[in-house]
Amino acid sequence: MTAAQHQSAQSEIAAGYASEGAAVELGAVLVDGVVEPTARVRLPLATLNRHGLVAGATGTGKTKTLQLIAEQLSAAGVPVVMADVKGDLSGLSRAGSANDRVAKRAADTGDDWAPRARPTRFLSLGTGGAGVPVRATITSFGPILLSKVLGLNDTQESTLGLIFHWADTRALPLLDTKDLRSVITHLTSEEGKEDLKGLGGVSPATAGVILRALVNLEAQGGDTFFGEPELDPRDLMLQESGQGVITLLELAELQARPALFSTFLMWLLAELFQVLPEAGDLDRPKLVFFFDEAHLLFADASKAFLEQITQTVKLIRSKGVGVFFCTQLPTDVPNAVLSQLGARVQHALRAFTPEDQTALAKTVKTYPTTPHYALDKALTSLGTGEAVVTVLSETGAPTPVAWTRLRAPRSLMDTIGEDAIRQAAQSSDLHGKYAGTIDRESAYEKLTARVAPPDDEAPPPAASEKDEPGLVDKVLGNSAVKSFLRSAASALGREITRGLFGTARKRR
Repeated sequence: MTAAQHQSAQSEIAAGYASEGAAVELGAVLVDGVVEPTARVRLPLATLNRHGLVAGATGTGKTKTLQLIAEQLSAAGVPVVMADVKGDLSGLSRAGSANDRVAKRAADTGDDWAPRARPTRFLSLGTGGAGVPVRATITSFGPILLSKVLGLNDTQESTLGLIFHWADTRALPLLDTKDLRSVITHLTSEEGKEDLKGLGGVSPATAGVILRALVNLEAQGGDTFFGEPELDPRDLMLQESGQGVITLLELAELQARPALFSTFLMWLLAELFQVLPEAGDLDRPKLVFFFDEAHLLFADASKAFLEQITQTVKLIRSKGVGVFFCTQLPTDVPNAVLSQLGARVQHALRAFTPEDQTALAKTVKTYPTTPHYALDKALTSLGTGEAVVTVLSETGAPTPVAWTRLRAPRSLMDTIGEDAIRQAAQSSDLHGKYAGTIDRESAYEKLTARVAPPDDEAPPPAASEKDEPGLVDKVLGNSAVKSFLRSAASALGREITRGLFGTARKRR
């Protein structure tokens, strides 16, 4: 390709990214290994509620791309929520450091680079992490999301839905895992079976599977996540000195439960949809969500769960919220969701195996045709910090495919360390609101009270041999009540035992 052809191709591509409104500056166009600093690749803020995808193999620069986009959104006053699974994004809270590599990248991309920190808050799912602990109640999580966390099949998910329905009709709040366990225990008792007449039943085998899954979740720290105070999603939509606040969510001690992490983000998105008003067309989104490790969200998902994700992503843009999925392969995202992602930032892919080659071919088909690149070769030749990009223009049309050398983030491209994160969290205004736990009366307490006599109740008078059995004798002699008492006592015993051993583990 001649120099004139280079310039023509670069100009043609850059013209497709010309933006009259505010935009995220991604980088500069590269053709045949030659980068032109004046040929800019931009992501218009007005189109960010059309969602996006950041994909690529490990080590190709995805995390730095997320950091680059997030810090510019913050600068534009847009709050950001990000899953910081590996702790690499905490550097957003500190100004970056100048060095030769950063200077070279700034020259390549026409960037007037200067170090800059952004307002950042740190949250952790449950207790035990460095961030402010956040929680959700079992009730608000719902049976579909909870089934994903517990790894239930469709039949078990249906049974869990019945359990939630029964608890709701009886005004039994399911706030934490012990509430759910007590309801399941009750519904498999003789009295519980009577309660479920006309609604179906809960088979002991299915109940056993759900209870075992709950026990496993608790053993891995999940019981510290479910409960109150529940996170108010509006606390994620804050500004500080005109900048959008970046909220980083870490997995804390729930590393063995990555599905809980991704599903919690989905719960947050659904909660935002409920509380936000319709927004119409905006010049910039109200909030942008980043789902890192998005494959965890879709792996082994039930049909109902996938339908809920698709519907939420489709409708949430009318509330002014943008969603970016971040994963290694675009094929990790179902077609129904992938078709709604207007912006694509694709880092390098590997093609070492037949499966890799199939994924590469599918990825190429998701991009507009281009005369400037052989995409199958380009996607395996991208350098670190480079990506193939196409976004929606302000008119809603896809922009030309651009091999892009991405800008360097202006914040610190490293972790700030657990101690610094903990200190920042403790000084946050959210710490006083969410650090302490609340254990108000809920299903567990109400079901226990139904079978436990009041402490101040006087013992019944002794009956003579000729006396008829009293009311208390009749009630306690009822087989259904006996069964329920045994079930409740067993559940209470397990709760006490779990508490004792949990305390012992903490002391060790």
